[in-house]
Amino acid sequence: MHNVVSTEWLADEMGKPDLLIFDCSTYLPNEPGNKKDGFRAGHIPGARLFDIDVIADTETELPHMVPTAGRFAKLVGALGISNASRIVFYDQHGLRASPRGWWMMRLFGHDQVAVLDGGLPAWKREGRPVETGEAPAPTPTTFVADFRAEKLRGIGDIKRIVAQGGPLIIDARAKGRFDGTAPEPRAGLPSGHMPGAANVPVSEIAGPDGLIKSPDALRALFAAVGVDGVRPVVTSCGSGVTACVLALGLVEAGFPEPAIYDGSWTEWALRPETEKVTR
Repeated sequence: MHNVVSTEWLADEMGKPDLLIFDCSTYLPNEPGNKKDGFRAGHIPGARLFDIDVIADTETELPHMVPTAGRFAKLVGALGISNASRIVFYDQHGLRASPRGWWMMRLFGHDQVAVLDGGLPAWKREGRPVETGEAPAPTPTTFVADFRAEKLRGIGDIKRIVAQGGPLIIDARAKGRFDGTAPEPRAGLPSGHMPGAANVPVSEIAGPDGLIKSPDALRALFAAVGVDGVRPVVTSCGSGVTACVLALGLVEAGFPEPAIYDGSWTEWALRPETEKVTR
């Protein structure tokens, strides 16, 4: 199963008993609408909602942080996901949060997972069928998690990288937010970036048609900020969502899969002891 699948591939595979489809959308705090209303208004037939704000650590005030392996296994099992499932994630916006679902499944040991290229906009643009209303209740099953620690980084790891060097940190936020010239969407959060970080805005990963760029184009995009396939990479963003889009882009470009800084800029910016750079 490829990491990115086309609408044509999904249409051909729909209805097979091992294939599960999930809407893995999220909305920024300052953005109108919400994922639940968006899902009810129109979703790919047979899809259910994969809510990253529920399948998350509930013991922290940071948004949608990775849960424990036990909580993850319980919640995805309740959605009908087993270790034998093939999973496709899509997004109401195109390419924003669906790679977060892709990465989380891989983080907990499940590789039979893909992102729908172009998401719901591409599906609807081609005149493919959609359903409205709530999804039917899933049949719960058992999922056994196998946590892969190398895919995840925390605040302590990033502090060491900033102080000592080593991996390249790449931030997915828009240039203005990265530079500190545009506000963050979360109230009270300063903009700027971590010392030494590079910037590849998430908007650069897809082309004007909303489809992910070619491997050659992605390779050039990442090489321009210093990715060489040898130096390890950690991706970051506002809250750990679009950092996963960069991870998908790096894998599609043929580079080693990076680690994700889950707390990302929200956690870094809220820490009084961390340095925030603007330019």
